[in-house]
Amino acid sequence: MWEKTMPIEQVREIRGKSSVFLGIGAIEKIYDIANEVKTRGLNKALIVTGKSGYKKCGAWDYVKKALEENDIEYVLYNKVTPNPLNTQIDEAKILGIELGAKFVIGIGGGSSIDTAKSAAIMINYPNKTASELYEYKFTPKKSLPVIAINTTHGTGSEGNRFAVTSILDDGKEFKPAIAYDFSYPMYSIDDPKLMITLPKLQTLYTSIDAVNHVFEACTTSVTSPYSVLLAKETVRLVDKYLPKALENGEDLEARYYLSYAALMGGICFDNGMVHLTHALEHPLSAMKPNLAHGLGLAVILPSIAKYTYKARPEVLADVLSPIIPELKGYKEEAVKVSLGIKKWLHDLGVKETLSDLGFKDEDIKRLVELTFKTPSLDLLLNCSPIKSTEDLITAIYKESL
Repeated sequence: MWEKTMPIEQVREIRGKSSVFLGIGAIEKIYDIANEVKTRGLNKALIVTGKSGYKKCGAWDYVKKALEENDIEYVLYNKVTPNPLNTQIDEAKILGIELGAKFVIGIGGGSSIDTAKSAAIMINYPNKTASELYEYKFTPKKSLPVIAINTTHGTGSEGNRFAVTSILDDGKEFKPAIAYDFSYPMYSIDDPKLMITLPKLQTLYTSIDAVNHVFEACTTSVTSPYSVLLAKETVRLVDKYLPKALENGEDLEARYYLSYAALMGGICFDNGMVHLTHALEHPLSAMKPNLAHGLGLAVILPSIAKYTYKARPEVLADVLSPIIPELKGYKEEAVKVSLGIKKWLHDLGVKETLSDLGFKDEDIKRLVELTFKTPSLDLLLNCSPIKSTEDLITAIYKESL
């Protein structure tokens, strides 16, 4: 295949609304980026990241040196958790305001990058809170520039305008999303070297997230040929390279193509949106914040695939051909597709059900309620290729138990 002809040590620039540096050694581009932003007068940075991964992966050494060499003041917020909270955005915002930050750097996976995007907005609105932002109680008009240094291969947030947080105040159990045109990162870095320390389960779950992004984006009511094209290539690359990365986490070629696949997945749903899988997973990880997002998606995907395939058989027969060959594009194949996805996930090591994750039949009513009540999820439901009724949502959750 053509992949072998691509020099993965040569850093390429992928332009969209964000400029993304992809390749082994791409982290060294942070020196050029720091120098450029300094010439623009951006001389103070808020850095948003998790508790330890930013150091363990090696990114911090480069970022710290680049900022100091360019006399850029910075303040570090390193308390972001998986399924990040609105309160973390508010804490980071305060640090940024106190510093007088002119731009924000996010180091990590989707949680850190999304929190960085959110803090970059909120610094401009000191009298507002992140919960007000995510509950659409005000409409922001601007953001500080964001630089995203990605350390996982699933989110795609380094190449799109989306951000997600969890709001657990007052028993809300919300996990809404925002998307603004001013929230595209100015520059992003995807360096496979930063991902070799990614644990096996995170490797698995983040890559499954990328597949879910494109499964949904190519079948929404607002999809385009571009999203279908990106979807098929994303599935092909994840199917080919995820087993290799699981077998050997230091396989840089596998990490490279999983990074590329995830970036495509992020751009794919930036154009085509997502629908049922993400709309139904967000209540799961809102109710159980320790649940890995990719695992939650994996558990409900087989059921959702059965219903979605009936509405978009021609598209999904093509997109899913790497993992379920010989599909003809007939809606009667829906059960075969559901079972095929379940087998693919099982072969990768994902065998859990919602029951295994601690959900019970009596939780379904609350999950359905959150699906319809959580801010922003109505937009996802409205993008579904099939009508998102309470009966459908209930059936999917029950089948996933």
